[in-house]
Amino acid sequence: MGRILITGGAGFIGSHLADRLLDEGHEVIALDNLSTGHPRNIAHLIGNERFRFLKYDVTDYIHVEGPLETIFHLASLPSPVDYLRMPIPTLKVGALGTHKALGLARAKGASFLLASTSEVYGDPEIHPQPEDYWGNVNPVGPRGVYDESKRFAEAMTMAYRRAHNMSTHICRIFNTYGPRMRADDGRVVTNFVAQALRGDSLTVYDDGSRTRSFCFVSDLVDGMMRLVKSGYHEPVNLGNPTEMSIIDFARRVVELSDSDSKIDFVKPEDERTKDDPKTRQPDIRKARQLLGWEPTVDLDDGLGQTIDYFRELFAAQQGGETT
Repeated sequence: MGRILITGGAGFIGSHLADRLLDEGHEVIALDNLSTGHPRNIAHLIGNERFRFLKYDVTDYIHVEGPLETIFHLASLPSPVDYLRMPIPTLKVGALGTHKALGLARAKGASFLLASTSEVYGDPEIHPQPEDYWGNVNPVGPRGVYDESKRFAEAMTMAYRRAHNMSTHICRIFNTYGPRMRADDGRVVTNFVAQALRGDSLTVYDDGSRTRSFCFVSDLVDGMMRLVKSGYHEPVNLGNPTEMSIIDFARRVVELSDSDSKIDFVKPEDERTKDDPKTRQPDIRKARQLLGWEPTVDLDDGLGQTIDYFRELFAAQQGGETT
């Protein structure tokens, strides 16, 4: 089996990808500087002889001994809380980190998959968003540090493919959720689940009419695995095309968490929602046709697993556990 490197391997998605690769018999090396990842995400893998973790900042020169078959480049600062707090590191990991990871892939003769984002479409003027839509992005707004870092990363990936005839792949990830998300990452799923479990009111911005499409993490990982095994090199959307309003999503979280929480409508008062997309829905025809992929996990099932994870996490934290 292959020897695989995951940058951002202790993160939410990276750790689930590591699980899948190990289950298939691969050897996995996870790099992470733990700025947004957490050791608890990979604690169950420590001791596995086919898994190795290296605390590493991918914006530095990357040295990994031995052969590599594939590099999954997931290192990123993907939430508004993170990229508003650390705007320059966000730009650096998207630009320098991608450059370093591509250089390593070229040196090893490895295939390369870039985990990009639906944020390359910005606040879209086309709905749903197909891969050939170039986007509506404010490059100098507070979200621009993330949006443009990923757009640059895509351009860099395609440049390496064209210049060096490398095997590269780009997936554009839409709102993924599931166990191992950070409770403080500022995303709508974690905000609502944490508020519901604590009995707090769920805070919905404006009238709750903005929409999102939620994809469970196991479905995303399956799509990434199919993409890296394909011969396709243009960007591919990976997400759930079932769109719902934020207010309907809030009501679903309250019901599934068996919470008495109320819903408060508030006006956003910080930069996290500036240039926030009003709609988000992937056009996944390309993934269906090229990869035979589409999501299979029902929202209620996925949310149930996510709520159970956070219920256990909060209980452990109250009990004094720190991992």
